[in-house]
Amino acid sequence: MVTAIDLNSDLGESFGAWTMGDDAAILKLVSSANVACGFHAGSPASLLSTLHAAKQQGVTIGAHVSYPDLVGFGRRNMDVASDELRADVIYQIGALQGLARAAGTEVRYVKPHGALYNTIAHDERQALAVIEAILAVDANLPLVGLAGSRVLTLAQEKGLKTISEAFADRAYHADGSLVSRREAGSVLHNANVVAQRMLQLLVEGGITSIEGQFTPVQADSICVHGDTPGAIEMARQVRQLLEAQGIMIRGFVA
Repeated sequence: MVTAIDLNSDLGESFGAWTMGDDAAILKLVSSANVACGFHAGSPASLLSTLHAAKQQGVTIGAHVSYPDLVGFGRRNMDVASDELRADVIYQIGALQGLARAAGTEVRYVKPHGALYNTIAHDERQALAVIEAILAVDANLPLVGLAGSRVLTLAQEKGLKTISEAFADRAYHADGSLVSRREAGSVLHNANVVAQRMLQLLVEGGITSIEGQFTPVQADSICVHGDTPGAIEMARQVRQLLEAQGIMIRGFVA
């Protein structure tokens, strides 16, 4: 049985007058924050505010890099050339590093967002572009990716440390892939159900898929999406249930 796990959330996604999620509240519950880098969400001022808040809570910061897709919130597939994608990722990490430094903290890992995250789980060309971008900036930055996905193996072969991730609020297929957001039942909203699934994940080594089959999932980190309705209550119940079972919530980066 797992004795400790990281709990992360996607934050810094507000933009100007538009507010997304409640960063201040969820930062009190998670151990790592995937902070937007301006390509799918996040204005400089809102990002800096989130970084200051994360620093105050002692939460580890990761760069949440994306396709250049503000209109689609980074959830639209894009066939980006390798050199362009590499440069996009380098740019985003660098931007967040500068803001983090100004907030008195630092970027400790990289996690792709949305469509980019899902694409590189199986698309070797784009996966290698993201890996090469991280290596070009800092080979010590771990890459967070979908548990069991090809990108994690590729990253390890290139010398990057990897973090396997499971999603608290998403449904899985029996093959370990995420159910598309376009399908009914892809996003879970019942906080108690979500918490029980994460306990099952850590105690039994997997979860029940949308097809009703037990699906093995090995995870170093659990994500609760900050923009999911009820995200605060989900994160609270996940943390409370796991801690009640003796499972410590702590960041994967020392």
